[in-house]
Amino acid sequence: MLRKRVIPVLLINDGDLVKTIKFKNPRYIGDPINAVKIFNEKEVDELIVLDITRKKNKINYEFIQDLANECFMPFGYGGGIKSVEQAIKIIKLGAEKIILNTNSLDEKLLQKLIKLIGSQSIVISIDIKSNFFGKQFVYLNHGKIKINDTPISFAKKMEKIGVGEIILNFIDREGTFNGYDLNLIRTISNEVKIPVVALGGAGSMKDLRDGFEAGASAVAAGSKFIFFGPNRAVLINYIDHDELEKQMK
Repeated sequence: MLRKRVIPVLLINDGDLVKTIKFKNPRYIGDPINAVKIFNEKEVDELIVLDITRKKNKINYEFIQDLANECFMPFGYGGGIKSVEQAIKIIKLGAEKIILNTNSLDEKLLQKLIKLIGSQSIVISIDIKSNFFGKQFVYLNHGKIKINDTPISFAKKMEKIGVGEIILNFIDREGTFNGYDLNLIRTISNEVKIPVVALGGAGSMKDLRDGFEAGASAVAAGSKFIFFGPNRAVLINYIDHDELEKQMK
């Protein structure tokens, strides 16, 4: 098992694997199950799957079951989870973690999930975007609803409730290959004791390393593990384990 957690992220839209830039314009990539098969071959240790389907009225449990049947690695699933019953069913189907964003404001729901599933299985994705003046706010519903919390205050609130992990997802950087927001990673990692996962902007090994050095417990990326080369051709890829351990020392 790797000492450093480097996690591919798959975005799902109406059952398809897609990729976005700054949470906009989903681009069709292919079949997510095929991507999982490749990640199996690459011996990926962990996976994040986020369903961003618009007008999402129900969770696609059949897809989650197919995902669990194919995955050789633990995976976290997020998208449309509104109730304890839904979360428990997803865990029973094989997901290791539940990822919440839009319903992260429902403190009663979080407390019930922590009690029934365990804090280690509850992850909050904190989606972050800057306004015109550079002030950062937390957004819900795939970047559509701004709340008044700053990323720091929201991270502290989630830790106090008892969630096991937070993902810092940088909307302004997602899909840009411009690197993570290292200052915010550093600040929040110093403010909370729970694991912090960096997501949004990674385009190189240096970006991943910088995320760790800034204090992230794990780093995650979508585009980096879906596109390859200067022309960003679609090629599901990962990092050789020996090279990863060498680079991350």
